[in-house]
Amino acid sequence: MSERHNATGTPTQTGGRPLLTRVARYWRSPAATALVVMAVAVGIAAGYGAVCFHWLLAKSDYVFFVLLGGKLRQLSPYAVLLVPALGGLLVGPLVYFVAREARGHGVPEIMLAVAHQGGRIRARVALIKGLAAALTIGSGGSAGQHGPAVQIGSGLGSLLAQRLRLPAERTRLLVACGAAGGIAATFNAPIGGVIFALEVILRNFSTRSFGFVVISSVSAVVIAHMYLGDAAVIDVPRYFLVSAWEFPLYLALGAAAAVTARGFIWALYAADDLFENWRLPEYLKPAIGGLAVGVIGVWFPRVFGIGYDATEAALTGWIALGIMAALVLVKIVGTSLSLGSGGSGGVFAPSLFVGAMLGGVFGRAVNAAWPDVTAPAGAYGLVGMGALFAGVAHAPMTAIIILFEMTGDYRIIGPLMVACVVSSLLSEFLGRESIYTRKLARRGVDVFGAEPDLLDAIAVRDAMVADTAALPQSATVQELLAMFARGDAASIPVVDRRGVLIGIVSRSDAESAVLHGSPDATAGDIMTPDPVTCSADESLTLALQRLTSRDVAALPVVDPDETGRVVGMLRRRDIIAAYDRARRERPEIVARVDRLRESVAGARVFEVEVLGGSTAANIQVRDLSLPADTLLVAVRRGERTLIPRGDTVLRPGDRIVAVAEPGQLEALRDVFGLGREE
Repeated sequence: MSERHNATGTPTQTGGRPLLTRVARYWRSPAATALVVMAVAVGIAAGYGAVCFHWLLAKSDYVFFVLLGGKLRQLSPYAVLLVPALGGLLVGPLVYFVAREARGHGVPEIMLAVAHQGGRIRARVALIKGLAAALTIGSGGSAGQHGPAVQIGSGLGSLLAQRLRLPAERTRLLVACGAAGGIAATFNAPIGGVIFALEVILRNFSTRSFGFVVISSVSAVVIAHMYLGDAAVIDVPRYFLVSAWEFPLYLALGAAAAVTARGFIWALYAADDLFENWRLPEYLKPAIGGLAVGVIGVWFPRVFGIGYDATEAALTGWIALGIMAALVLVKIVGTSLSLGSGGSGGVFAPSLFVGAMLGGVFGRAVNAAWPDVTAPAGAYGLVGMGALFAGVAHAPMTAIIILFEMTGDYRIIGPLMVACVVSSLLSEFLGRESIYTRKLARRGVDVFGAEPDLLDAIAVRDAMVADTAALPQSATVQELLAMFARGDAASIPVVDRRGVLIGIVSRSDAESAVLHGSPDATAGDIMTPDPVTCSADESLTLALQRLTSRDVAALPVVDPDETGRVVGMLRRRDIIAAYDRARRERPEIVARVDRLRESVAGARVFEVEVLGGSTAANIQVRDLSLPADTLLVAVRRGERTLIPRGDTVLRPGDRIVAVAEPGQLEALRDVFGLGREE
């Protein structure tokens, strides 16, 4: 332990005690006390939200399948296919006219609110999400409770923060507290709720955030236990690792889960595209999707609803091998139709269902091949549940913890961890986007980089001061001082007779020459030769690294195609201004995309390439002749994604992400060149 001296010269220890003192002081502060109270309040609200949603779901299931379904079965055994369609008829108008954020699985909207909207969520979303999801699932729609739990809890947290006019940072924190509370109360998984909120919603594992999210999660579980009890959500036999030889098999199961997860993600958004392209009123599409699920349910009734009973049956070996194999595909298709058509619900329970069936099939196969060294098939089904969700959500920690808490079985935690990590890594290798972020990526929103990566999305040419005056090396100190006096530049590039950059001279260099008795010195005498430069096409991230590494105030910007020719200067304040502008523009672009999707029926996201001979090559965005109701969302240049502005110059090879009417692809091709639908 080291010592340091305070202002009076008294030595004070640095080490554990001061740290504990600072922590104690923080938690005793009024700000921390207020946050603790708010976290508890959000947790209690999320707990009651989960209890109410559970009640709504039970009543909806009773009305649709006991009362209405019983009457329909008296008419015909096939009449049950109408039940999900009737649910869709109620859900469609409710979501379309009241709160469109409640459409689908909901988690992407929460991620968007946290990453780019300061955590602000409309107050009505929590209520409409709960009601719409209860109607969708209760009428037989293939979806789960996870998405509604997150959206209800997050909406309540955001509502409290907005009523108290809290800053964005604390609003985001209360949104995460609500998400954790919703999951914790719904699945009796307080630790899993915390990990999900930090891993998926906040994408931040800071100690301070962790503390408040834990408080909220525990508060929600206390409320849920009072009304719903504390039994495990899924009751399964106790499984354990039979032999070390099983680990390679669990690795293979993780890989199979990753491939299946990518198929699940593809199917969900393929269904979303299918229904968006149909020229039908949006509020009728959930009924069409429900009817399709109903047709599937006539032959595979286990596709209806959440499916925990079928999941338990697969884990205990009560489903035939062929049926389990079929249910892997059937559940993926059913969930994609339910949510892709505009129904409301989550993807967590369907992921568990598919994973249990996949693991069960895998377990039966390895049992037949190596009966002496493998656990029962149910063990592989249990691990498959976690691995499938890890691959779908790219959230291995959440999958591991929630599965452990839901089943209460610790003895198979090793295989579960291995399979979940393998599935998540392989799924991310096969496709960068998870089932949550894919929806946002299709709007041109990237939640991975958060704020700092904005600099990487801005080219130097979009921030520099263009057409900066340069001086020949023969210019006198007096000419330099006169030029500095006419403007606010801190440094001026020096060029030779050919106009090629050879150095840079600062205001302090010129003033120092005068002070030291060298008034006749030239720019060539006092300049800094071979200055560090940047290219107009490079990102501001690289430019900032060069500025800070050399501790200079500005960089000459040179033309990438003409070596050494100066085309501008980039100052620190230019970088700050560009960063601030991009922060303001990004949420505006997202909002404009959403407004365009709402105003233009079936608006689509297209990606087109700028070809060398097209009318868009080497011109500014403001000069483009775009089709009506078209919005440019992003410009992908190599590994970078730029936020398009009016003065952004498009170059051959750029890939343009645009939102437009479905029939506008050919018109966009005429402007940019070749293209495709995303």
